[in-house]
Amino acid sequence: MSNTPPQRPLGGDDTRGLDGAAWFAGVEARGVVEWVDVDREPERLAAGGFWAVVGDFDGPVHAWRFRQVTRGTEPDDAATTAGWRGPASSAWRSSLDREAYLRAVEAIRAEIRAGEVYQVNICRVLEAPLGGGPVGGEPDARALAAALAAGNPAPYAGGVHVPATSGLPPAWVVSASPELYLRLDGDVLTSAPIKGTATAADGLQGKDQAENVMITDLVRNDLQRVCRPGTVEVTRLLGIEQHPGLVHLVTTVQGQLTRDVAAAPDRWRRLLAATYPPGSVSGAPKTAALRLIRQHEPVRRGPYCGVVGWIDADAGRAELAVAIRTFWWTAGARTGERSGRGQGPGTLRFGTGAGITWGSDPVAEWAETELKARRLIGLASSRHEPAPH
Repeated sequence: MSNTPPQRPLGGDDTRGLDGAAWFAGVEARGVVEWVDVDREPERLAAGGFWAVVGDFDGPVHAWRFRQVTRGTEPDDAATTAGWRGPASSAWRSSLDREAYLRAVEAIRAEIRAGEVYQVNICRVLEAPLGGGPVGGEPDARALAAALAAGNPAPYAGGVHVPATSGLPPAWVVSASPELYLRLDGDVLTSAPIKGTATAADGLQGKDQAENVMITDLVRNDLQRVCRPGTVEVTRLLGIEQHPGLVHLVTTVQGQLTRDVAAAPDRWRRLLAATYPPGSVSGAPKTAALRLIRQHEPVRRGPYCGVVGWIDADAGRAELAVAIRTFWWTAGARTGERSGRGQGPGTLRFGTGAGITWGSDPVAEWAETELKARRLIGLASSRHEPAPH
């Protein structure tokens, strides 16, 4: 990530197990020592420390405090990548097949025509069986992160791995996110929603610009709930960003927190209540979009479209990404499968989606979900073949 917390020496005498790791651009944390549900106990973040954050799209948002934080070290990608053993390319299955996705897009267009909503992000989850590995009997998350960094570098890439053996609620998330959800620097809050995707800049259309402006208005309204009147502004509108294999339209919105929010012990609960889940991956109006997402998506998104990032409570800084282009692993069988005593080899998942407006063509929206998934699924698979349909 572009803003990384400074290196800080180890503090205190807490030497409980050095399980777990979190990593972002130029910063690595080790030795998880506590966990918190941010909505229930946000004041614990205000007490200080470096926290890695992972939140499900549907909630909750969790944070793990780490004991040891170092900065400026980069892994040996060549050596680390060699340790990744992903599922076979043919093993991936989608929560929505092509025909089901096309029907969902048409259903959303009907809701737009009826005036119920303006835009809805409709997603599908890909999953494949993947057994355990060398880290507490779990796959090597750092090895997958290295494979993504080598083949699909991203400005907000990162990961959090807290093994079940740590004694705390586990996490296994590896992200190659290109999208900033929230950056906090003192009392300045910034968000940079992505809306509009194509293989090249000349492939972006009027629909992409309209969609971006809709979501920008939503994000401006979200930030105004916690920022001083008159301080929320668009600092960049419809910027074009190049990423491996595609381009995005990105707008940046910034504001200054109100004094009561900036000083509140429950500041992060207030920020999340105002802005979560991210508008770019839900829709507008947000409440109506979330209702339609629950209606038309057959499985929960999990961390996909949620949040992954860090909070440095001592420095008063944070950088949280929208958890798109993101893999997560859980123990147990795939969705809809049964195995003895609820156990299975483990499942690796990845989400992909597209924003639906009245101008959407269902076939083109399906193709966009394939475009977003193809490269990353290929990198995570044991054989680099096209992503499944």
